[in-house]
Amino acid sequence: MRPAPVSALLLFLGALGCGAQPSTSPQSGLPALSMRSELVLVPAFVQTRSGEPAFTLKDSDFTVTDDGVAQETTLDAETGGEPMALVIAVETGGSGAAQLDKYRELGTLIDNLFGAVHHRVAVVAFDSAPRLIQKFSSNPAETRVILSDLQAGDTGAAILDSLICSVQMLRRQPPEYRRAILLLSESVDHGSQAKLEEAMRALSDTNTAIYAFGFSSAKSEVGSETARIVRDPNPGPTRGCMARDAGSPGGNRMAQAWGCLGLLAPPLRLLNMAAMLGMDGPKRNIPEAVAHLSGGVYFHLGDERAIQRDLLDLAHQIPNRYVLSFYPQSPHPGLHVIGVRLKDYPDLVVIARNGYWVDEAPKSAAPAEGPPPR
Repeated sequence: MRPAPVSALLLFLGALGCGAQPSTSPQSGLPALSMRSELVLVPAFVQTRSGEPAFTLKDSDFTVTDDGVAQETTLDAETGGEPMALVIAVETGGSGAAQLDKYRELGTLIDNLFGAVHHRVAVVAFDSAPRLIQKFSSNPAETRVILSDLQAGDTGAAILDSLICSVQMLRRQPPEYRRAILLLSESVDHGSQAKLEEAMRALSDTNTAIYAFGFSSAKSEVGSETARIVRDPNPGPTRGCMARDAGSPGGNRMAQAWGCLGLLAPPLRLLNMAAMLGMDGPKRNIPEAVAHLSGGVYFHLGDERAIQRDLLDLAHQIPNRYVLSFYPQSPHPGLHVIGVRLKDYPDLVVIARNGYWVDEAPKSAAPAEGPPPR
């Protein structure tokens, strides 16, 4: 049985109340990247090894590959002044209930991320299901009140459903807005209706950056939960599994974790997915994986002082990113792996989006006009 399409999942999550807010843009029905809408945006942050932003780089300084093939790229002009829409997705259920006291002053820290840039913030709380607890607002006082009074939920931690819910909300923002999610959660999903592949597709559709703070789930639960979120609901032969990689480091673990996705996608798609997520079996966590996929940043959730320090780092990154774009030479449907490196600056470090998804356009679809949202 084929998995439910992302559009069906969005409707399902909307029924849960996550998307029950008015559209703020006539382009609320933004399509996925398709064979007819091929421009790919690649946000990248470049820093020295000591963590300082690197400025003045040119388009010719970057090499961008798509599935290993070098691309002709364009470096966008100034992007730091663009408005931003941010969804804060915070786990209040499961192990997240014990972390809520750390977020009481988070609203003040979040407001400092943006400086003078116009922004709007929404808040999604999740346990076994996501719930919209603050619609998009430009009033920082509202966000401070909401985050200071978070209540513990049930035992669930539906991370993937909450990410798709957040993407659904960001789709409705005006196209000139940059889009980002601040995810605060444990490492393993508990209870999502969505599968990892579906969340990846939704995230890549809107060029959304994810900045994630994660904390460890119980080790005994990692293997079973990771396998559950990627398996097909009907067990059967694992056609085209990852066993061919069993000889590589971590190959056996990868085969166990990803084998059942052979029911959902051809082997090349599996290989691409593993590369995009940097998966080494079930040990890697979902917040870290989706942060890397989107070109965002992952932090281990520490105490209040550590959170403040890490958010200060983000405040330096968000307005100082480079935005590269390209039209892929071979826009085949499915997963694509992006590589970004600098040609002549070995001492600089690049943090960039490492993948995207292309949906096959319906035969009757009209050509898309203009670039996808940022």
